[in-house]
Amino acid sequence: MTPHEQLLSYFQSKTHLSPEEFSEFKDFFVLKKVKRNELLLREGEVCTFNLFVLSGLLRMYHLGPEGQEFTRYFAFENKFGTSLTSLIESKPAIENIQAVEKSEVMKISKVDFFNLVETVPAVNLVYRNMLEQAYITSQKRIYDFQEKSALERLKWLLTHQPGILNRIPSRLVASYLGITSYTLSRIKAEL
Repeated sequence: MTPHEQLLSYFQSKTHLSPEEFSEFKDFFVLKKVKRNELLLREGEVCTFNLFVLSGLLRMYHLGPEGQEFTRYFAFENKFGTSLTSLIESKPAIENIQAVEKSEVMKISKVDFFNLVETVPAVNLVYRNMLEQAYITSQKRIYDFQEKSALERLKWLLTHQPGILNRIPSRLVASYLGITSYTLSRIKAEL
């Protein structure tokens, strides 16, 4: 499957987009190969793009005042990933976007993406779905993490992302769960 075919398949899983309709805007999405640990966006830069992950894995994270990492989101295959607040507001990002693995993404500029959101109903629907899922995931994560123990948080994550512990380094999983690597190591033994 070519990169554009994979992107079309994603759109078709969310909408009734025909290959002919897709062909009218597919070239706005450009293939980009990303090295493991490569930063695609640094805190303080304005995010001017949206990314669709074909293969590999991206993470969005923030550095605390003492250099600790707080991971907000992992974008796996067939997901969009961006610094949404920076993209929407055109203000400096408060997070970094990094490739956790060697990855291939389809990159689209902010201008082109929002033009398509305004002019192509299928892209508008996908964007709306992205916003809804981001909000729902954020709300669930906030409230679930406030009330749950570290072990319960890990179980929540494994329910929503099975196999994550085999794919992502423990320190990154710990930064997503808001716990230390030591705590993660300890509670993994309780599973």
